[in-house]
Amino acid sequence: MVRLSTYVVPAVAIALLVGLTPPAPGPAMASSDAIPLIIAHRGASGHAPEHTLPAYDLAVEMGAHVLEPDLQMTRDGVLIAFHDATLDRTARGPSEFCTGPVRERTLAEIRECDVGSWFNERFPERADPSFEGLRVVTLDELFQRYGHQVRWYPETKQPEENPGMEEALVELIHRHGLRDAAAERGQVLIQSFDPASLERLRELDPDLPLVQLLPRQALDNRTAWEVLEAISHYARGVGPNHTLVDEAFMAAAREWGLFVHPWTVNDPTTMDRLLALEVDGIFTDFPDVLAQRIAGASPAR
Repeated sequence: MVRLSTYVVPAVAIALLVGLTPPAPGPAMASSDAIPLIIAHRGASGHAPEHTLPAYDLAVEMGAHVLEPDLQMTRDGVLIAFHDATLDRTARGPSEFCTGPVRERTLAEIRECDVGSWFNERFPERADPSFEGLRVVTLDELFQRYGHQVRWYPETKQPEENPGMEEALVELIHRHGLRDAAAERGQVLIQSFDPASLERLRELDPDLPLVQLLPRQALDNRTAWEVLEAISHYARGVGPNHTLVDEAFMAAAREWGLFVHPWTVNDPTTMDRLLALEVDGIFTDFPDVLAQRIAGASPAR
């Protein structure tokens, strides 16, 4: 599997996606009044354990426009909201269930694990007894809980190690009645670092809007113009590491019709810099902080 992180971006992307027509122009992926999207990175993960219901509930409460569930697949084929390929960092419980690769455990086994206590250990200043004993949540459950009241930004994680992940994701989008809203209004944006995963998603449903993630080294030996031109052949937008975003990057994105959602920004000064560049949205662990910066920047926009 060729990964975008090898960064022969135009050649890789075009080779993988040969024969696919460029995506049809879609709606602007910003909130209805042109205020940049507040994208809750793993929920309000600066305040509560990532990818748990308290983190997602708090993000909605804080006014986030978009919830971001990273996706891993269990051994029995269930998509769960979980960042790491292994359980060790954020799961606590019986070692036979709560360590090692997610893909080697069933959902029932993983639900033996506490995925909240680690947060209290790591961030004692933000600890809350109610975080202890939290269980992993499935994408199906998240869609049931919030449905159309929020926008969604699922990411396929390690898709080359999780065959069938894209099919399971598209099936859930259709089953929960989100497909047309995704295609017409960007209610669901699907992101990945892996262009082959995005290619598979295009094959399954060519109208779903796709976003190519870009790590810090994405522009090594290449210009933003070159990289974004290649991506524009198959994606509606880019999710760059925030260090990549400057005036030249934004100019290239606008030229190639791509929206820009940098990640992951928790520093208010960096938020202000990106807002001044008029990015279309920002991933953050602290939706409340970003909402405050946007409110302060709004008169100038």
